[in-house]
Amino acid sequence: MTSSILRPRNRLRTATPDGRTADGSTEPTRILDWRHPRVGELLGSLGAAPGRDASVGRRLEALRRAHRRIAATVRPVYSVQDERPVSEVLRRGRGSCSQRLAVLESVARAGGVATRVRGLVVDGTLWYPRFPRMRRLVPDEVLLAWPEFRLGSADDADGGWVTVSELFGGLEELSGRPGGGFTNAGPETLFEALSRTAIDWDGRTGCAADASSCDLSGHVVTDLGRFDSRDALFALHGQTLCRTARLVAEPVMGRRSAGSSAR
Repeated sequence: MTSSILRPRNRLRTATPDGRTADGSTEPTRILDWRHPRVGELLGSLGAAPGRDASVGRRLEALRRAHRRIAATVRPVYSVQDERPVSEVLRRGRGSCSQRLAVLESVARAGGVATRVRGLVVDGTLWYPRFPRMRRLVPDEVLLAWPEFRLGSADDADGGWVTVSELFGGLEELSGRPGGGFTNAGPETLFEALSRTAIDWDGRTGCAADASSCDLSGHVVTDLGRFDSRDALFALHGQTLCRTARLVAEPVMGRRSAGSSAR
């Protein structure tokens, strides 16, 4: 049993008939405030940003390097404030999966790589393994801002866009690696998992050992399409939890390390 009372009211989360698309951008936003000095410090520690004129391969490697640095330096917690600016996430040194993905987007934009997000409404039961004793408090729907990066040319068949799910390889390649798929249990979040296994929201693949654990498409309630930024997505559809629920939960969940609530 999940909870629908924690969801923002007066938010109609339905897909657009044409599958909403977006051009993306490299501009800073309130969330992706990559001109802030703290983001500059992160960029400096990486040695080099993706690079506006770099090859696709060099851009890809720069984003992989950034992902590894963020995973190592920003502690995973259960923060519920998806609209927190990246500079504040870096100041705290901790962030949710969504917040750490935003940090990666900021690094990309700072290096001249356009980003956009795909809005996915995901069934809250996906989070049951993480909160086995708190299922009644798990929201029935979780809104994900899943990033995409424009690494290629607009003339490419896919418009040059690469989803964050494929930063470390194609989905078929990732699904064949040992270790199984994403279980949403323990300390590993979606942010860490995408570097080692397929995170497939479209039913394109499955893991050799457990086909269901790589194919997460059965948990997608609604595909809201693409948005120029996560700011635009949240402005239209709200965050996962209503404002009151966020105010109550954040002081505790925002400090709780990923995996600790499952025990």
